[in-house]
Amino acid sequence: MKSEIGYMNERNQKEMKKLLILESPGKIKTISKFLGKEFTILSTMGHIKDLPQKELGVVINPSAKDDGSVDLTYTVLDKKDKIIAEICKAARTADEIYLAPDPDREGEIIAWHIAQEIEKVVKNKEKIHRITFNEITKTAIENALKHPGVIDEHKVDAQQARRVLDRLVGYEVSPVLWRKISKGLSAGRVQSVALKLICDRETAIRDFKPEEYWSIHGLFEYEKQKFSAQLAQINKKKADIKDEKTAHEIVKKAQSGAYIVESIKDSARSRSAAAPFITSTLQQAAYNTLGFSVQKTMQVAQKLYEGIPLEDSSTPVALITYMRTDSPRIAESALKEARTLIKDQFGSEYLPGKSLVYAKAGGQDAHEAVRPISVAVSPDYVKKFASSDEAKLYTLIWKRFVACQMKPAEYAQRAVTLAGDNGLIFKVTGSTLMFDGFLRVYAEPEEPTSDQEETQDPEKITIPKNLKEKSSVDLEKVTPKQHFTQPPARYTEASLVKELEKEGIGRPSTYATIMKTIQTRSYTSLDAKKKFIPTELGMAVTRLLSENLPKIMNTQFTAVMEEDLDKIAQGTMKRDTLIFDFYTPFMHDLEKFQGEKGKQLEITDITCPECKKNKLAIRFGKTGSFLGCLGYPECKFTSNFERSEDGTIKLVTAQAPKLLDENCPQCSKPLRSMVGRFGPFIACSGYPECKYIHTVKANFPCPEDSGEVIERSWKGKKFWGCKNYPKCKFSISGDIEQTICPQCKKQPYLLKRINKDETVTLTCPDKSCGYTSTK
Repeated sequence: MKSEIGYMNERNQKEMKKLLILESPGKIKTISKFLGKEFTILSTMGHIKDLPQKELGVVINPSAKDDGSVDLTYTVLDKKDKIIAEICKAARTADEIYLAPDPDREGEIIAWHIAQEIEKVVKNKEKIHRITFNEITKTAIENALKHPGVIDEHKVDAQQARRVLDRLVGYEVSPVLWRKISKGLSAGRVQSVALKLICDRETAIRDFKPEEYWSIHGLFEYEKQKFSAQLAQINKKKADIKDEKTAHEIVKKAQSGAYIVESIKDSARSRSAAAPFITSTLQQAAYNTLGFSVQKTMQVAQKLYEGIPLEDSSTPVALITYMRTDSPRIAESALKEARTLIKDQFGSEYLPGKSLVYAKAGGQDAHEAVRPISVAVSPDYVKKFASSDEAKLYTLIWKRFVACQMKPAEYAQRAVTLAGDNGLIFKVTGSTLMFDGFLRVYAEPEEPTSDQEETQDPEKITIPKNLKEKSSVDLEKVTPKQHFTQPPARYTEASLVKELEKEGIGRPSTYATIMKTIQTRSYTSLDAKKKFIPTELGMAVTRLLSENLPKIMNTQFTAVMEEDLDKIAQGTMKRDTLIFDFYTPFMHDLEKFQGEKGKQLEITDITCPECKKNKLAIRFGKTGSFLGCLGYPECKFTSNFERSEDGTIKLVTAQAPKLLDENCPQCSKPLRSMVGRFGPFIACSGYPECKYIHTVKANFPCPEDSGEVIERSWKGKKFWGCKNYPKCKFSISGDIEQTICPQCKKQPYLLKRINKDETVTLTCPDKSCGYTSTK
């Protein structure tokens, strides 16, 4: 019988010999095809234990570092008792037990926790082994089983240290934020620093004062061939034109001159391929190329790692190596396979004399780069079986890996200087691609620079081939262009990942969680270009923490702490040493922070229009930020407000609820359209006497308890859920079409997605059905 959390071969439990325990159930089908009938494979379904939810769970006594102690209390997570019981039941009769959670610190603590539970029922601890593998292939699994090890206590210590530090900040600081700003807020050791980067960037944008400058472009002709060049020097000094008057004076001067080709410099330039993907570069490239969020990239990569069905729909095949890594190292076998493919498909001229090796300073070398398990599995082949997102990400990974073992692209570059008898010097540089090299397969995507002044691509500049030094050229036209210096660009997910990595804040495996948290907590929002904008709440939290807990908000301090966590994992630093060093100064600052009474308010320079005595201050309520009089409760004036790009605040009159033509079914008064904490809704205008709220009901019952399925909203996003929540937690993310699946005839609805080209894709929620259509 197949278990709810694992796969059991059709054998009697008493005959089982070996037990393999994974972290994710998604790997079970893929791995089961590699192992014999003597194996039972079960999953922990992620973490099974953690620090308690309603108490700190950490007791620190740093009285003397040699004699001090750090004691942790772990509790079994909700609904994990059954999983633990089933694993322990299988472990009792197993001859060998292999712990195989993911090969990272989180995986190590999971292995450590499940080992503790197994040891309660298994007397012989020597039969418990720890194995790891970087790819889910028959060779990798068999090799791991042949060379079993033990749980890495240093990795466990590093995970515990990180968890303790995060718990101290979150558990101790969050309640202070509730008192000083608003209830329900949270602080995080890494998330708060990431938020600070976004807020600091927004402050820089608000403070930015644009400066005017001008560029002068000349259109020249040589033997009936036209080309453009930009003014570079005026009387041997760099052209620095600040205003329109000066620009037009120079235009006149340029028009009166005669020009010759002062110099032509030809040079060769090569461009090498980028290193194979690590987690952070994969996240950035997937965002810039595919438009994937960091979270989506990791979710899709997880599926590619665990395996997706190809020709055999019942047998998943793992396609990429482990996707959480900061090492660009490549296995020798993979290098040989890539070189063979390059020679066969593109020719020997694209193959370097030897394999290209990449290294990253300070990177951990526990795992390989993110690469295809086999380059023989081509993107075109995968497209036939994988989902669109899976195919796109696999293609990106495959191309980057193959390209990293190809020769550089070669360019011929020409720099031309034009000198006028009027003291003006114009310059132009152009490049011609002579050999495409790795570009035959892949060109690294660059982060969009739409917020900055566009510069012309040298490869798109045309320079006459027969141009010679000392030749005369004719100036056909002079064009002045006005520009303004641009403020620093807001962060996208990709550029924020790049900045976090550059500053050493967090680890790539945590970036997706950081991005999600700062948006879920309403600390940031995304503008039309999907760039982070801090909310008033995010700015207030950052300002308060920076003023009162400067150490934990310091990027350098946070980066050093990450390095120390790495040292713990390597065994060169003790877990408790790091915790003690953090704990004492942190608690000193926290006590001082807690002792300050009253709400922390940002006071504006706007006088209350009602009492005309006090200033207005930014406050926070259930529906967000608003302005309130400092004279409260004597003066109860409040107002919505908006803040302009330069930070100026102005009052905004709130829109009155709109009465609808439809009447309330309970009291017959008109219904009205309103906007609440979780978005727009329709309710009775007779509130509070009548509390009717209009709900949209689905035409099918809840599949779990037969209750009504209604449309809900959370932070402006719609979803469908059972009316009996929280007793029933059935929900459907996004929009649906209330029609029975035409293929399986079982599902009463189809998932609905509106694509970028405004087409609509309908998908059956039952993945085993596989129905999908676009209209």
